[in-house]
Amino acid sequence: MGGTDIFFWLDAAFYAGAVACAIHSIMANRTAQGTLAWLMALFALPYASIPLYLVFGRRKHIGYAAIRAAQAEVTRKQEVSTFLEYEGQGARHAARELEVAEDIGGAGYTRGNHVALLEDGEETFEEIFSAIDAARSYVLVQFYIFRDDRLGRTLRDRMASAVERGVRCYLLYDEIGSISTPGAYFRSFREAGVKVAGFGRRRPIRGRFEVNFRNHRKTVVADGRVAFVGGNNVGVEYVGEDPKFGPWADAHMRLEGPLVQAAQLAFSQDWQFAAGEVLELDWDARPATRGDQIAAFLPTGPADDLETGMLMFVAAINAAKERLWIVSPYFVPDLAVMSALKLAVLRGVDVRVIVPHRPDHLPVWLAGFDFLEEAERAGLRAYRYTRGFMHRKALLIDDDLAMVGTANMDNRSFRLNFEAMVIVADRGFARNVEGMFLRDFNGSREHDERDYQQRSVFFKLAVRAARLLAPVL
Repeated sequence: MGGTDIFFWLDAAFYAGAVACAIHSIMANRTAQGTLAWLMALFALPYASIPLYLVFGRRKHIGYAAIRAAQAEVTRKQEVSTFLEYEGQGARHAARELEVAEDIGGAGYTRGNHVALLEDGEETFEEIFSAIDAARSYVLVQFYIFRDDRLGRTLRDRMASAVERGVRCYLLYDEIGSISTPGAYFRSFREAGVKVAGFGRRRPIRGRFEVNFRNHRKTVVADGRVAFVGGNNVGVEYVGEDPKFGPWADAHMRLEGPLVQAAQLAFSQDWQFAAGEVLELDWDARPATRGDQIAAFLPTGPADDLETGMLMFVAAINAAKERLWIVSPYFVPDLAVMSALKLAVLRGVDVRVIVPHRPDHLPVWLAGFDFLEEAERAGLRAYRYTRGFMHRKALLIDDDLAMVGTANMDNRSFRLNFEAMVIVADRGFARNVEGMFLRDFNGSREHDERDYQQRSVFFKLAVRAARLLAPVL
């Protein structure tokens, strides 16, 4: 076979692959704009576009969905029903303003919870370490990023000590989020007796095409009695030791009550996918010893039948009647969320958004300028946080609803990442979140013409180019 024949058959194979990917895009992608963009790229540049499509073109994590479906009967009776039974004691309609969240997330509101807001990174990890030290049965630890630094080694030592006194310890990390972390760091956990799994390792071949799906959850559970969920990762920057940005503003929560079982259910399913093991955990939901807050735990991700992340944000925006305050490190909403924000402003809701002044991921930061400009034309007020880096993910809805968790205001959190948010329908907790927002407003300046309109044409061109990448940022 001559060289010409080789190139002929190679071209034929790539164009056949382009046809297959195009058919998949037509059948699977949810937006006409996205499908059309992929079709043009696949047939114009098949050599480059086919590998990109295999990584970025899919919207559903088939591997996770298949494992969860196969193991659903194993977990359903012993896990889901136990903590949902507590819901029946009058809690189902307590958060009427956002009742649709029960249908979106699949888990209902529960009574008997105590949710404490943790704003300071040092305080957050002190609380987490204290819970690990007090554990007697098991500890579940999951973060998107683990760093081999002072904080990361302290976590290892605390978990190693727990293993020494007979506590079962499990550590789950995301392979993309922790891609720069040395393998020796995770080996040191295994050598100490901690079970360790990387999200995605079970399918080394197929998993290479699932790198676009990331597990962005940050969860710690001790003995099924206390849990922590929020935006902090394991790295010294989260406790204020970042030489570039200085202090990081983030938010975590300490959970007690039936919410703990909901949080550990999400961890259990993630662990089953990553390690192929069904964990034996305490599924007996008990009310918190203090407080009686009504709350729901909403895990979302690309294995869900619906676009639960996006629907959760749209429902929250639509629920606002007087006030909707949002803080997020990234502001790259899709069409549905942007439309909901504009409509909220037009019906008289006080809509405000806080974003970082300085970027940690340049393309996402650039794209945010265009979205903010569009939203501001409808009347949204935008603020840029200047006292360090803003990494919180939170919403305040009117005077009695608040959401805090791991999801950013971007397409990746809406559709591609595994995320977790907690909705709290409690006026006292909402006041605490309000106080956090007011302090953040004091540390911010309002977005104005200097930020975009008075910038160079090259900056504006970069912003518009970044917006084109919004679906995968």
